Order: sequence, then C-alpha cells, then structure tokens
Amino acid sequence: MATGLEEGSVFINSAKVGDTPAVRIIILLAFFIFSSGHKSEFCAVLRAYMYKRKIEAGCDEAGRGCLAGPVFAAAVILPKDFSHPLLNDSKQVPEGVRDELRIYIEENALAYAVSSVDNEEIDRINILKASFKAMHQALDQLPIRPELLLIDGNRFTPYPEVRHHCIIKGDSIFAAIAAASILAKTYRDAHMKELHNLHPEYGWSQNKAYGTESHRSAIALHGLTPYHRKTFTSKPPEGTLFEER
Repeated sequence: MATGLEEGSVFINSAKVGDTPAVRIIILLAFFIFSSGHKSEFCAVLRAYMYKRKIEAGCDEAGRGCLAGPVFAAAVILPKDFSHPLLNDSKQVPEGVRDELRIYIEENALAYAVSSVDNEEIDRINILKASFKAMHQALDQLPIRPELLLIDGNRFTPYPEVRHHCIIKGDSIFAAIAAASILAKTYRDAHMKELHNLHPEYGWSQNKAYGTESHRSAIALHGLTPYHRKTFTSKPPEGTLFEER
C-alpha cells in the first residue's frame, strides 16, 4: 500500500506490482536498492520540479529515429510530491516495468496527454518539426495549463505564451520529463504492435520499427509499406539509425 509521499521517499504499491515474475522481481529489487542507499542503471533519484510554485509540464517524444510509424510525444504535469523508485528515462527501464509505470503515472499525474504525428507528415515537414508538433498537440490537450515547460533535448519550437527550458538528458533529471518519456514510449510501442499485425514480416512487435538488421532485410525483401518513412528508408538521418527515442 502506498504511503504518504515526502521528497526523496521510497515506496512500493503492491496493487501495481507487475503481473509477471520477472517484473515483480525487478520492482522488489529496486525497493531493496533504494532502501539500502545504492543506485542501479535504471533506478534514479529524479528532481521533482524546477520551481516549486510553478505548474510545470514535462515533455518528451519517442520514435524519432525509426524507419516506420509515427513519432509520439507526451506532456505530463505531476504533483510536487510525486515519486516512484523505478521512474527514469524510458530507455533505461525494462519494457515490463515501463508498462507498470504507465499505469502509475496515468493514475497519479495531475494531467497528461499523448499525441502523435504520422509518417506522411514526418516526410513532409521533417522529423524534428514533427516531434515538436506532436509535443504541441499533447500540450493542447492538457486540461491544466502549465506555467513552465520542461523539454527533453536542446531545441524546441516555443509554445504560445508559456516559457520553456530545454534540458539535455532531461528525462534522467526531472520526474515530469521521465514520466512523459514513459508515456510516449509505451503508447508508441503499443501502436507498433498493432501495426505489426498488418505487416508481421517486418518484426515491428520486437524492433518497434527501428533500423535493425532484420528490419532492413525485410525492407530489402518485401519493399516498403504505407507506414514507412520514405525520407528515412532512402537515406536515414545520420546518427538516428539505432537511436531508440
């Protein structure tokens, strides 16, 4: 049962423990690690906020470097006392734990929204602009208007009448950005699993449309689907081929 949260507190909510033995072991291990004062690769002590008296929304995206499918983005506003021992940059968290975190974030956030921009729009305006567009769309859907945006990365198209801070590796620093990272990643992974049912030969349920060797081999054998990003598959942007974002 979750306890009242204080800054830096550690807790386990037994109702949200994973439904597989592997996930349960990971969560219990994380509790032991935090209780003993040690850190692990996917457990981090994140900052709860930048300014205590401002309403802050964390923003992050997922799927920027993929060869197919949409780019997803999420915006999340958390309570100032929000904490979870496994919350971290989604790339540092195992898939089963990400799914558990998604449930916890959705149940405990003050507000959250997830949006996406499809592959055709990505090809039309480029992936960077598409990522920012998805973030703006997510912000548009928030029922609470933030006073400050915490953006993962080093660039952002300003959102109307709301200040923002770009933070490199912000998803491993601020809880709200990490939460946005988790939501964007889990929503996109679920979407790619649905698309996998339409085109199983590309292995999207496993590779999530990143440029793995098996995915590229399937493109060479079967050609492109309507979901592939033509500007990526002709010549993928430098540095994004294997980047999981």
